[in-house]
Amino acid sequence: MRVLIVGGGALGTMHALRALENGHHVVQLEREPEARGASVRNFGLVWVSGREPGPDLELALRAREAWERIGADVPGVGFRPNGSLTLLRTDAEVAVAEGMTDLAERGAKLVGAAEARALNPVLRGDFRAALWCERDGAVESRVALPALRAHLEATGRYTWLPGREVRDAGEGWVRDDTAQRHEADAVVLCTGAALGGLVRELRPELPVRRVRLQMMQTDPLGEELATSIADGDSLRYYPAYRGAALDELNRAEPQPPVAAENGMQLLMVQRLDGGLTIGDTHEYAEPFPFDVREEPYDHLVRRSEELLGRSLPRVTRRWAGVYAQTADKSQVVHREQVRPGIWLVTGPGGRGMTGSPAIAEDTLREIEERS
Repeated sequence: MRVLIVGGGALGTMHALRALENGHHVVQLEREPEARGASVRNFGLVWVSGREPGPDLELALRAREAWERIGADVPGVGFRPNGSLTLLRTDAEVAVAEGMTDLAERGAKLVGAAEARALNPVLRGDFRAALWCERDGAVESRVALPALRAHLEATGRYTWLPGREVRDAGEGWVRDDTAQRHEADAVVLCTGAALGGLVRELRPELPVRRVRLQMMQTDPLGEELATSIADGDSLRYYPAYRGAALDELNRAEPQPPVAAENGMQLLMVQRLDGGLTIGDTHEYAEPFPFDVREEPYDHLVRRSEELLGRSLPRVTRRWAGVYAQTADKSQVVHREQVRPGIWLVTGPGGRGMTGSPAIAEDTLREIEERS
């Protein structure tokens, strides 16, 4: 089968990988010279903790296994099974963790502050306990996609065509902005947060929204951050923690205004060069600002330093990113055959890097079953 992928981000590249593993020939088009969307503007986290019980968690666990295999096959993606610690600073935050009944399924457990520091000795700040999730991992999002493409090109059945924006599509073909027509047995559109143009023509009332976030990067820390880190505000963000204890946390200990206004949590992961990627914020109302705000960054620096018990290295980069998120809370991604032979796959939200291997596996299964 000839499979044509539109979109060079993590989701599109994982569809290319799965199609090649299934024995197909693949052409992948990307409108930019290199992917520049949410796939490279993220933490690189493979995040099992926090996923909602049911399809969301099942997909994350399946994708986590796939990432370990991919990391072994393609060392350049920088996969490491470093786990994560969600640091809990108050009794109300600890109560949310104590109320979870599926920790073992997630590879997680509640640990005291001393055990958390044994797992990650860099943590010298003030906290009472932590959720340790050994199944969380990380990849190097800035270099993973080129590394994966080099692996794909070695098959001899893969063609990468950057700088091509697809303008038209029909059963068995697409046409790009150089007027070249590409024939295929199946077309998969993985256009990320680019939901206008051809996507709007094919699916005018798409039930997907866009989300904007702010993040930053520091100089090398100078010591190893052995796990990824989240703070107690992630309890408010991820659906796994919903319940009476979370309601009480929100009532008794509301977020600081800057965190509440910007939909914030602290996530922190160390890059292979020693620097820290830190975020993030969440904005849902368009039009999004064209600039970044300093107040959220100030909050992230303060919270990071409180938990680490030390000053952060110099912040070297700040950026904003936009991802697409399905509006159907019963779905983890929007997958739809929008025309005969054309599938649209978008809206994984913040689980795109985590879940892309399993999302691609499901798409290829559907395509092959219908072929």
